[in-house]
Amino acid sequence: MTKTELLEIIKNGENSGVEFKRDDVRPESVAKEIAALLNLQGGHVLLGVEDDSSITGLTRDPHEAEEWVMNICRVHLDPAIIPFWQVIRSDQGKPIGIISLPWDSPDKPYKAKRGQYWQVYVRVGSTSREATREEEARLYQASGLMRYDVKPVPGSGLADLDMRRLENYFRDVRQQEVPAREDQAGWQQLLVNTEMMVEQNGMHLCGAGGLLLFGSRPNRFLPQAGISAVAYPGKVKDYATRERTVSRGPIVSLSSHQGELLESGIIEQAIDFVRRNTAVEARIDAAGVRQDRWKDYPLEAVRETIVNAVAHRDYTIAVTDIELSLYEDRLEVISPGRLPNTVTVEGMKLGVRASRNELIKEVLRDYRYIEATGLGVPRKIIHGMREHNGTEPDLIEEETRFIVRLWT
Repeated sequence: MTKTELLEIIKNGENSGVEFKRDDVRPESVAKEIAALLNLQGGHVLLGVEDDSSITGLTRDPHEAEEWVMNICRVHLDPAIIPFWQVIRSDQGKPIGIISLPWDSPDKPYKAKRGQYWQVYVRVGSTSREATREEEARLYQASGLMRYDVKPVPGSGLADLDMRRLENYFRDVRQQEVPAREDQAGWQQLLVNTEMMVEQNGMHLCGAGGLLLFGSRPNRFLPQAGISAVAYPGKVKDYATRERTVSRGPIVSLSSHQGELLESGIIEQAIDFVRRNTAVEARIDAAGVRQDRWKDYPLEAVRETIVNAVAHRDYTIAVTDIELSLYEDRLEVISPGRLPNTVTVEGMKLGVRASRNELIKEVLRDYRYIEATGLGVPRKIIHGMREHNGTEPDLIEEETRFIVRLWT
């Protein structure tokens, strides 16, 4: 960091990635801020700067301050880190200690020592606070230490799964032998082996992914399992709507032996909603057969956007549906949660592969909703929209959600 960059950061004040601190505070106070920043996107702790951006400078000798900071990061943080440290003097010659923290640290959640205990902290705006249980679970999931889709769901069991869809999946999609429907033990063993159920203390509980994919009524246990869809007549949200609906039920559809659709899952329900509220052009091909073409958006781009939201959303964010909104000039899909692991928007555009919900992703791949190459976003969404109408889709990551916008 240069002196010019430092002074500009100080001028802009504290934010989600910048914390001002004195160096005569308790080590636990500094450790708390470091842990919270690491658990978000990294950033800088500036020692010798007051909350009002005035520069008071380090009270310690710079070398002593460095040793003090390194000891905090080794003793008061779990896991321990070695931050980048530098000292830059202000125009008045006052030394400012800079603790720089990486944005993509893979070892979340970081904990700071508080007395005899370790506490997870998160950054919210310009403040750091204790993480809730759900926020801590999301941090474990982001680091790959916990998979939500194989987590057992208390109170659930085999009776809460749609046996028709399970038979359809194993017999017709995976083309394997399946137990007789009345063979409860056989089904439980099959589902445990495929991570859709969990054996725990002699009980067989549904995994979250199994319920989301094949549950008869997944919202009974997982209220966040669904898609809220609204079609607005104009370019902004309004009380007046063309249609408003909530898709509930399992993710996957039910098909016949011949592949004929019998009952839609929430993905197909969402696609049908877009179809009902989007203009369709009819054309006659060279063979004289009528071909329908979506006027506003290519079907493949819409399908990929919805499938990605279902497959990769953060299901630890409870009571929050995926939001699908149709406006006069755009289609918008809001998926709860940030991008999984260390994926960035630029990485998505290049086809970088990563998964938050491995089981859900693999089952959707079996149904051919997801490509094995991971190039769905660059090929179907970005290239598809360019070819269709020359527009560039928006891919936007915010603090607690990811947004895809397709433009007419």
